[in-house]
Amino acid sequence: MVAFTLNGATVQVVAEGTPLLHVLRGECGLSGPRFGCGAEQCGACVVLVDGAPAYACTMGVEAVAGRSVTTVEGLGSAAAPHPLQRAFLAEQAGQCGFCLSGILVAAAALLARDPDPDDGAIRDALDPHLCRCGSHNRIIRAVQRAAAEMRA
Repeated sequence: MVAFTLNGATVQVVAEGTPLLHVLRGECGLSGPRFGCGAEQCGACVVLVDGAPAYACTMGVEAVAGRSVTTVEGLGSAAAPHPLQRAFLAEQAGQCGFCLSGILVAAAALLARDPDPDDGAIRDALDPHLCRCGSHNRIIRAVQRAAAEMRA
């Protein structure tokens, strides 16, 4: 049995020896974190573990015992979206959306440690994430827009 905090709520799972991503999508019923490459190369599976981006596809669920895990579902809700979620919609930064859950949580970690990131800091933070839709400039604008809203 592994216990951890998931999006603010304590959960216990029995899937020891299983990658965190499979536990989140399976036993926990979340669809935000996605399986992309399974080798820490695309960022689609990224979640926050104690506020830092982490690849859920290769991390065993035991690694989060007693820790806090945040997925894109934990950033905001449909009724009260996170500023990043609002900004991505406003900037039309999502195309197919497959990569967005990882990008959104990585951007949230960036804004938590740097409330006024420049383009270079945003690009560095999001560099591990692949987006094949060509939305990169819109994603950068969306992160800047969210940062400005959060500073206001």
